[in-house]
Amino acid sequence: MINVGVVGSAGYTGGELLRILTTHPEAEIKFVHSNSNAGNPVTQVHDDLYGLTELVFTDKLDYTSIDVLIMCVGHGDAKTFLAENPVPENVKIIDLSHDHRLVAPGNDFVYGLPELQKPKILKANKIANPGCFATCIQLGILPLAQEGYVHDEIHVTAITGSTGAGVKPSSTSHFSWRNNNMSVYKAFGHQHLGEITQSMMMLQDDMTAPINFVPFRGDFTRGIIASIYMNTDKSLEEIKEDYSFFYESDPFVHIVDTNPNLKQVVNTNNCLLYLQKYEDKLHIISVIDNLTKGASGQAVQNMNLMFGLEETTGLKLKPVGF
Repeated sequence: MINVGVVGSAGYTGGELLRILTTHPEAEIKFVHSNSNAGNPVTQVHDDLYGLTELVFTDKLDYTSIDVLIMCVGHGDAKTFLAENPVPENVKIIDLSHDHRLVAPGNDFVYGLPELQKPKILKANKIANPGCFATCIQLGILPLAQEGYVHDEIHVTAITGSTGAGVKPSSTSHFSWRNNNMSVYKAFGHQHLGEITQSMMMLQDDMTAPINFVPFRGDFTRGIIASIYMNTDKSLEEIKEDYSFFYESDPFVHIVDTNPNLKQVVNTNNCLLYLQKYEDKLHIISVIDNLTKGASGQAVQNMNLMFGLEETTGLKLKPVGF
């Protein structure tokens, strides 16, 4: 069994992580850390877990009881937490925040996109889990960089559910504003562009064309759908072959022949990719669940790889569908 400690577990990603881990056949949650909820049952915050767990939040960190610490803290908080609460070297770390995703001096975290970095993840002690938009977009375009096809601008429009904004209410996340509404935010400057570009240049180091990304807030709770296009003279048949080869050993990425929708992936760790050509333009649709493949499911996938398990363990999840 993999003994797991969870930190920052009161938010959406923390709740989703607990949902997956409570039924994981090879994992046991040893503690769920939260200073603000210490002493309260986990089900008081995550009431979808009634009947699945009797865990109680704690403000104690018993590193001697765990093999891996999974951090669901806010962006900017992970580095502070680790500085104030050093983790022993024998305990692995998976960080879901943005803090360790970019290559920098002194950063010894491996970027944890399994479809890109699986050999490194298998040997890693510290994983920086990718961002949700970054995961959806990268899975849509990494095979193009692998083949050296990116010589022109990539255009991305993507829409995410309200859970992507976190559990803390804001002016753009409460029901009265979000319901029956949409808006653009952080156009051309979203924080996930750095990690997307970093990954693309691992595969095509001469890529200089920009990735133009316009994100939308959606009026639904879960999921991301990205519409991506670029110019290429490659045939659709050749591109599909390249994608099939790139993802042939990746169990969660599926190239589909019909235009996908969010209900096909919500509640799963899957990514569906749909490819089409319109004259010289290649159009790619990529869909994921932002809380599962875009966050907590991918963290469990990384945990499985780090501990030598089949990466699908505990993640064979069926979509809601309707």
